[in-house]
Amino acid sequence: MSGIVLSASVRQNLLSLQSTADLLSVTQNRLATGNKVNSALDNPTNFFTAQGLNNRSSDINNLLDSIGNGVQVLQAANQGITSIQKLVDTAKSIANQALQAPSGYTTKAAGTFTGSGTAATTPVGDLDGTKLNGSVLTFKNADGTAATITIGGTAAAFDATAKTAVVNTLDELNKALSAAGVGLTASKSGADELTFTSTNDSASQALSTGASTVAANSIDITGSGGTAAITTASPTADTNSQNTRAGLISQYNAVIDQIKTTAQDSSFNGINLLNGDQLKLVFNETGKSTLTIQGVTFDPAGLGLSSLTKGTDFLDNASTNAVLDKLNNAASTLRSQASTFGSNLSIVQIRQDFNKNLINVLQTGASNLTLADTNEEAANSQALSTRQSIAVSALALANQSQQSVLQLLR
Repeated sequence: MSGIVLSASVRQNLLSLQSTADLLSVTQNRLATGNKVNSALDNPTNFFTAQGLNNRSSDINNLLDSIGNGVQVLQAANQGITSIQKLVDTAKSIANQALQAPSGYTTKAAGTFTGSGTAATTPVGDLDGTKLNGSVLTFKNADGTAATITIGGTAAAFDATAKTAVVNTLDELNKALSAAGVGLTASKSGADELTFTSTNDSASQALSTGASTVAANSIDITGSGGTAAITTASPTADTNSQNTRAGLISQYNAVIDQIKTTAQDSSFNGINLLNGDQLKLVFNETGKSTLTIQGVTFDPAGLGLSSLTKGTDFLDNASTNAVLDKLNNAASTLRSQASTFGSNLSIVQIRQDFNKNLINVLQTGASNLTLADTNEEAANSQALSTRQSIAVSALALANQSQQSVLQLLR
């Protein structure tokens, strides 16, 4: 107050008390908040730097939820693949049961070829020296693939590229038929005659000769230097065996239906990587660090599988093995994709851990700029309290001269 006159010593002690009180207030505020920088006024550089670090930490922390959801999407897809793999194994088991079932046919298709050529002068095999010598046989299946076998001449094993062979013996002929994938066995039924009979594995196939279009599950036999005659065009089915195989088809189709529903159910939060969906994950606050995971379609069609038809599939070992080949391919595809998803999951989990550690680094850095040392501030508070007490005593001493004047006036 301007109307009050203070001596120099009193005024000096008063200023000291005010300064101590201000310092004590700052120290007490730091102890209460735990921060040495509470606003931009305390330290603009540290305050705004720490604020930037905390903001980035908050942005990255917000991404952790979506990254965590991405981990679960991959886990759901992995569980789906694992279950589908088990279903494929079950389907393979059913197909193997069909392989172990009795042959589905009591009579198999057969055809004959009678040679009309000229016998070789110097026979070198059991087909030479007959009118079969010089004959050229062609075996064609439903997809148009043809294998050509010449009887007589310099022997040559079946060439898979040219699909040709040259034979002089019955053994060489049967080896060539096997290498060509023709489900027939040749035998001599006369001096100049060969009989071709469906093998047990291809017991359901029919035979034809000279057909313009080869029917499904059929082999067409034609030849030059002789005449092909089909004596039994169609095999005779065994009713009991086919009923057993039909029952296995029903079981197989039930498994295929479960593969479809399992793939459909392998979703998390609306994203299904087994139904062709895409998962995009963002790892940093700028959106420049991302990972895009493309889903696959693992319903039966996507795996190359389909339901079987009674009277068409599982008829014999050949048709059953064709189904097994598809199942093996599906299993290989599942294992490959499981490995791919596993690699993606590993990447996501590594980035998830990295973000957590980075958040800790950012928050620690911000704290280093703003947090107070409570031990130091406690010591400061104690020292200031002592100084304040001393200042009060000093102020009392400074007033003693005026108190002496007051005693004289009394």
